[in-house]
Order: sequence, then C-alpha cells, then structure tokens
Amino acid sequence: MPLPTPELKVDEVVPPPLNPIAARLAASKDPTERATARILAKYLDELLRIPGTNFKIGLDPILALIPGVGDTVASGAGVIILLDALRSGVSVPVFLRMTMNMGLNFLLGLIPGLGAVGSAFFKSNARNLSLLTTWQAGQKDQVKRSTLRFYAGLVLLFAMIVLFIVIGWVFYVWLFYSFAQTLAHALGIQRA
Repeated sequence: MPLPTPELKVDEVVPPPLNPIAARLAASKDPTERATARILAKYLDELLRIPGTNFKIGLDPILALIPGVGDTVASGAGVIILLDALRSGVSVPVFLRMTMNMGLNFLLGLIPGLGAVGSAFFKSNARNLSLLTTWQAGQKDQVKRSTLRFYAGLVLLFAMIVLFIVIGWVFYVWLFYSFAQTLAHALGIQRA
C-alpha cells in the first residue's frame, strides 16, 4: 500500500521571521516610522534599556569600545540617516547641523573609554532623526527634490567621511608614537 504524500506548494514563499522592533515599525501606518532613519536611530542609540533605569543605549556606544574601527562602523551606519535626509530634500542648514552632530559623536568616540560614554549620552543618530522628522513635519509641502543639492550633499558627506577617517588614524598614530617614545625613554633606548 503506497504511503500518502503531503501536498507540496512550490510557489509558496515563507517570509523569514522579523525581529520585534522591525516588525512593529514595518506594521506602522505612519510613513516616517517605516523610514530607514528611524530603524537605524533605534538600533544605534536606543536598543537596550539599562536595568533599573529609563536610560537606553544602542550599538553606537558599544561599537565605540573598539578603538578606531568601532566608531568608523557606527558612523558609517549613521551616514545612512544623512542620506535619508538628503533624499527627503532637507535644507542645507538642517543637513549641516545633522552632519555636525555626527561629526561631534565621531570625535567623542576618539577618546578611549570615555568616548563610548559620551556617545551613549550624546545620541547623535536620535538627534539627527529628531531634526529630520521635525523638518519633514513642518515643511512637507515645500519639499523640493534637487538633483544638484543631492549630489552636493553626497560630495560633502564623502569629504566628511574621509576627513573623519584621516583624523582618527592621525590621532591613533600620534598616540602610538607617543607611547613608543615614552616606552623607549623608560627603557633607556636612545635614537642614534
């Protein structure tokens, strides 16, 4: 007697399970809640609540504990919020303020140990999201997409990223050189 075979549906696609935060944001009717910027700001600045407090931290200060690399990765993710702002057509002053927030967060992250604490309190990505949503709410009818503004913003963004990487590496080379000189002096090694 042949065994019954289950009916297979070849064209059926089973979606992968979403994490709860992404599922809630994706189900929202508010278009600004489904924005990439909101999801990134949540993960980078307010992912975990410190037990016993209402204070939240995200991946940004955790990544800041990895010298040099962590801040670069976190800032790279924060760049996506700036790109979302450019696509929304934010004004140049708002974009520059958002860029300054991200730059200050990056510079705070260069301070070993204390940079992670500064990043946890400063929350540049949440600040940038707040600036973006406030600007969008107040001037939705006046949003004009400008190709020139978009590309000028991309060039400014790229220049900022290169500048931050150079500043970070120069800082760490100087720190290493100073440490090596101090160590050589302490060991009595003199240069010829």
